[in-house]
Amino acid sequence: MLHSDGFRALDRQECLRLLGKVPVGRVVYTRQALPAVLPVNFSLDTDGAVVLRTSAGSDLVRAVDGVVVAFEADDFQGARRSGWSVVVTGRAAVVGDPAEHERLLRTGPRSWMPLRDGVFVRIGSEMVTGRELTGSAD
Repeated sequence: MLHSDGFRALDRQECLRLLGKVPVGRVVYTRQALPAVLPVNFSLDTDGAVVLRTSAGSDLVRAVDGVVVAFEADDFQGARRSGWSVVVTGRAAVVGDPAEHERLLRTGPRSWMPLRDGVFVRIGSEMVTGRELTGSAD
């Protein structure tokens, strides 16, 4: 559906399809009672969960394990004034199951950062919203 403001709302399937096309997004969480945003590389799991890999002792793991966070990714073309943005909201959890950890070692994201004691964090996709900017006729 095209809105008069030049945005089109995206359904869940389209949002997940677009997320699968980009390698980097941002985790939005709370740190010391203030909003924090951290860029991370990620992948989507088969159930639509966002998966990232980080060090077990990282500040991110301590801040997000067991709490609701947001994850945002986008892709824009400035010259065309078009693009999209998708937000996934859900509970983040460190993957503790050894079999699931092994599966994600094969199928999950490879961290772009050097890791010590790497763990996977899953962000459930309880709410998925997105918008597409359709461009301007200026």
